[in-house]
Amino acid sequence: MTRILVISDIHGHATEMRSLLRMAEYAPGRDRLYLLGDFINRERESWPALREAMALVREGARAVLGNMERWLLDASTRGEGLPADAEELKFLSDTPLYWQEEGFLFAHAGIRPGLPPDKQSAADLTEIRGEFWADGGPLPYTVVFGHTPTFKLGAPAGELWLGRDRIGIDTGAKHGCRLTLVDLTNRLAYSCGVEPERQPSECRLSSWATK
Repeated sequence: MTRILVISDIHGHATEMRSLLRMAEYAPGRDRLYLLGDFINRERESWPALREAMALVREGARAVLGNMERWLLDASTRGEGLPADAEELKFLSDTPLYWQEEGFLFAHAGIRPGLPPDKQSAADLTEIRGEFWADGGPLPYTVVFGHTPTFKLGAPAGELWLGRDRIGIDTGAKHGCRLTLVDLTNRLAYSCGVEPERQPSECRLSSWATK
């Protein structure tokens, strides 16, 4: 069975991302995997996660830019002393801001309600916050997004946030909470802690239901 899998806001935790993909038995070519940006932080030690994202895209995954990738692309273009690896820059230049599939829209931060996807600004798709998730109005598709940690949306730390036509999946890896891989097809969430002392038993599988 083909599944739609989604992960966002890795923030350098590439090892944990690979662990979750193994846990879910991700099969490139069968499953459709979406990577919703913010693979990296500003700190250089997180940047190898960009290469991990590139490898997954070569295997068939689809990625969108997050605000951190836009920052890195803009800074590299301006020559601000950052790596100007041609392959990485081409990958970032070729990566879109959103994808749509089977009633879902995948974007890093969300959308500005009332505008069709092709009229959204790059800033909205990668940086919008309350104007999107606090709006509460119906949308013509379910937007799956990251960027704002779900504990800031009112969900328990490390858990998904479910709103009307909105699913928040940034479960706070940047803030020491959890990294989550979401199976939209079967409504499952694979997650693990990201603390250095994390044990394998801290990885877990849970189910969820849309509102």
